[in-house]
Amino acid sequence: MGIDKELESILKRVEKPARYIGGEVNMVRKNPDDVSVRIGFAFPDTYEIGMSYMGMQILYNILNGNDRICCERVFAPAADMEEIMREKGRKLYTLETFTPVDKLDVLGFTLQYEMSYTNILNMLDLGGIPVRKDDRKDGCYPLIIAGGPCAFNPEPLADFVDAFLIGDGEETLEKVCLAFADAKAGKPDRKAFLEAISEIDGVYVPEFYDVEYGENHSISAVKKINDRAPETVTRAIVKDIEGAEFPVNNIVPYIDTVHDRSVVETFRGCTRGCRFCQAGMIYRPVRERKPDTIENLAMEQLANTGHEELSLLSLSTSDYSQFEPMATGLMGLCRKQNVALSLPSLRLDSFSFRVLDEIQGYRKSGLTFAPEAGTQRLRDVINKNITEDDIFSATRQAVELGWEHIKLYFMIGLPTETLEDLDGIAEIARKIMDINYDVRGRKGGRFRVTVSVSNFVPKPHTPFQWEAQNTAEEFIEKHNYLSSKLRIKGVTFNYHETATSNLEAVFARGDRRCGRILEEAWKLGCRFDGWTEHFRPEAWRKAFENCAADLGFDSADDMEAFYNYRERTAEEILPWDMINPFVSRDYFLAERNKAVKCETTHDCREGCTGCGVNRYTDCFVNCKQK
Repeated sequence: MGIDKELESILKRVEKPARYIGGEVNMVRKNPDDVSVRIGFAFPDTYEIGMSYMGMQILYNILNGNDRICCERVFAPAADMEEIMREKGRKLYTLETFTPVDKLDVLGFTLQYEMSYTNILNMLDLGGIPVRKDDRKDGCYPLIIAGGPCAFNPEPLADFVDAFLIGDGEETLEKVCLAFADAKAGKPDRKAFLEAISEIDGVYVPEFYDVEYGENHSISAVKKINDRAPETVTRAIVKDIEGAEFPVNNIVPYIDTVHDRSVVETFRGCTRGCRFCQAGMIYRPVRERKPDTIENLAMEQLANTGHEELSLLSLSTSDYSQFEPMATGLMGLCRKQNVALSLPSLRLDSFSFRVLDEIQGYRKSGLTFAPEAGTQRLRDVINKNITEDDIFSATRQAVELGWEHIKLYFMIGLPTETLEDLDGIAEIARKIMDINYDVRGRKGGRFRVTVSVSNFVPKPHTPFQWEAQNTAEEFIEKHNYLSSKLRIKGVTFNYHETATSNLEAVFARGDRRCGRILEEAWKLGCRFDGWTEHFRPEAWRKAFENCAADLGFDSADDMEAFYNYRERTAEEILPWDMINPFVSRDYFLAERNKAVKCETTHDCREGCTGCGVNRYTDCFVNCKQK
């Protein structure tokens, strides 16, 4: 199949038609008659954002490397394209073969952020697929699956998704696709297939569990109602990332994407233990690739794509155990090929500054620091093990080497936060401006500091999963307070949208009842909620009001307070308790108690912290000690 005359006419009427045509360099197009199962990898946002997601390239490469599987891509159409598609009765289609998504065997969504959830419902509907799984007749529609970090609390999407894949997709997605191919040949019913895949590590089938609620709205019990389903779903994990497949024939888009470059993952996981960070918990333990492997992957990918920039992917680039030789080697290779090298998430020590100075030369872009909190007390609460001396000594080095723009990232609304902590944010910015003047005097007049604050959102599977979130009024009050404190020459202040932060928290920690709110908001026209220009707070408010009574709450405010603004007890059953991330609940509780006492926990590289991961697989420290 290809672009027909009607689609050609439609594409002439929309912005960025290249979003919808496929045919890029390194795209894989298979004959559907030659494969056993067809899966659509669906990213619930626009093409430019989805094509920047390395996980899609990894799984696309693995699945299409199997002769029995055909993997095709699906993205959310922008508003102009959706309007014309609905007007013309065109269904959402894949980019490889222009196949309507309801004709696929499997449609899999990646869940990267909660504010994309209305797009998932919209894409199902635009593809001619009933949004609720109970409305899909057996055998008439694709199997709907979902994975990614947000799948670690799958419950808000339980009414819409048949099965969730928890953990590393490399370990589960191919197995599920092959199981579907075998089932398709044997023609078993849907329930039998779901029972079979529920026995694969990392697969959670919501309908095999019944959730009961108590008089105080919280969960009173979760009961397994299918004998073949596990009591808890164990996260899938790639134990040997060195031997794991990684793409070198990446698809090269025709148009600019958010990250238009080659990317190589150096390691997965993090040893730092920041208490607010979900990624640092759910991707444990650290698993590294060898420097030679990284270099070879980078050079192959650059040769096959023609990209002029290379970036390294990890949660903290300079925590790689052989960072200095690896960075030095890559700099030399990139210099020979006239390729720019990007090293994000660096620990700003003396070697990192030498690397940055060599990479950027006289064209120095902004440097980013993430103190996260304005005082040492609060940094100890969140286990952000950096001091003001670290911040200011790094700043001084940066100024001495010629950087003229420092970007600072903080969170507000963190547990135990006070006005003194907010004052500390302004004080750090002021001292950095003073350092610039001390080093460069009047010549440093172009120097700028940008202070950006995001609103704290408690996440599942972290030590702060029990904490209350600030109300919208509290966030706004803090934004205004900081605005008054940061009226400093040379300092720019940015802050995150409050309404979206509160909404994100509802779906980050919500239960199955939140699916009713989500569906109502989608029916009221909500989609692309992560985009400021598309976010409709009044429609979301209406959705809460419409659903409150049906869900047993006295009001929309009562419901929002239940999900966001109350502290959970340690004994409470949490919606995601059936998911085993390998990090133990006892560890989370111990870290929460240490936070209250302003006690820190050392980096895992300095000795095992007892998080529980090493009960299942070798942790970073054990690997180093062997």
